[in-house]
Amino acid sequence: MGSNIKRIVILMIVLMFVAVAGIVLYANIRSEEKAVQTAQMDTETGAGEGETLQIGDNTRAFLGDETFFDPDKQPYSSIEKMEGKNLSLLMTSVQKDLRIQIVDNAGKLVEGEAFCVVLNGDKEYVDEDKDGIIYIEYLRAGDYEVALKEVEGYRVPETSAKITVKQSVEYVVIDDIDLLILSEDEVNAELEDLEANDALDDADKSEITKIQEGNANAKFGIDVSKWNKEIDWDKVKNAGVEFAIIRVGYRGATTGALVVDPYFEANIKGAIRAGIPVGVYFFTQAVNTVEAVEEASMVMALCRDYKLDYPVFIDVEGLGGSGRADGLDVETRTAVSEAFCATIESAGYRAGVYSSRNWLNQMLNMDKLNKYIVWLAEYRDVPIYQGYYHMWQYTSGGSVDGIEGRVDFNLSYLRIEGNADNMAGDIVQKEEDSEEEIDEADLTDEEIEEPKPIQGAVNAER
Repeated sequence: MGSNIKRIVILMIVLMFVAVAGIVLYANIRSEEKAVQTAQMDTETGAGEGETLQIGDNTRAFLGDETFFDPDKQPYSSIEKMEGKNLSLLMTSVQKDLRIQIVDNAGKLVEGEAFCVVLNGDKEYVDEDKDGIIYIEYLRAGDYEVALKEVEGYRVPETSAKITVKQSVEYVVIDDIDLLILSEDEVNAELEDLEANDALDDADKSEITKIQEGNANAKFGIDVSKWNKEIDWDKVKNAGVEFAIIRVGYRGATTGALVVDPYFEANIKGAIRAGIPVGVYFFTQAVNTVEAVEEASMVMALCRDYKLDYPVFIDVEGLGGSGRADGLDVETRTAVSEAFCATIESAGYRAGVYSSRNWLNQMLNMDKLNKYIVWLAEYRDVPIYQGYYHMWQYTSGGSVDGIEGRVDFNLSYLRIEGNADNMAGDIVQKEEDSEEEIDEADLTDEEIEEPKPIQGAVNAER
């Protein structure tokens, strides 16, 4: 019996070893099959070496996906981008011309593409400089259909846009002029913004450079631009300044770009907060009436939030042959000035012309411009200009507390009364914030009442 029991025990041990070996072999086979499946999944999903992309209960699996945080690497990113690149056309016509601006969803110009438009299904025009603007001159007046040709990566309007090209200039503000306005950071200011000196060249050294106290017949004021740099307007007010004419901007002397004066906003807000009535001026380099309307439109766009008590002036001067408008004939220059002023007055403001005595006499036909406010620049103790004028810039060599360096001094004969003491009270928060007036110390950048035209003016002859 003992030997039989021994054989049974040995047999059981052998069977156990066989069973264990079978289990190990089965586990290895399943592991290899799973590894093959994982490798196939990696190949199909693009996982790199050492990466494991799991589908299941691993909540941190997305950390191994390099495309998860980068929309540009998403499989359908091109579709998402397409939705953000819908294009629209903004079109304006002043006189037998058409300006087409290609803008995106945010209303911003789209640059860097040679867009092409088709007029009336026939003539094509290309944005060759890729600035997002196509300007077409010498068109016949009438109705046009404008289609934007397809561009890869963008969605263009499905239907043609319609516009009427005008036969003659209508002196009205261009609504979408904002897209043409540049800052000095976007231009070469050394070539575009040149100082004029016509009045200084005509001076006879008899000019008065001191403040002439205001009186019942005239008020004392200054005009300023970026050349005067930062200004302490409270000190200026305390020094006796009764009004300020502030430069809004200029048209570039070289390229003709519309550029805002970098100190305009600070100056107009500072002067109003200090209780100084303000007007504005724009230095023109327009070579035709179309550009004059653009310049006036720019002024209105930048001044829409401010109350102006003094007129809006076009500054007409020469740049010693360096300006793009220096070679204009008298007729064209006069037409430019008239177009600017007419556009300003169509918006409900008083308009005027600034220039030196020589230019008023020789470079402009004042018979056509005397219906506007005339601002004379003549640096003498007594001006010898024989025409009518309403303001007189009598020196560029003045000095006033609050401004470093020289500043232009002026006398105004316009009947603008009683505004200086109340200007701070005229600055109010927007209606949705509060209907109550606020103290000057509490002013924010949310300015200012809707602009109002000045209360008329009378011709003054000296």
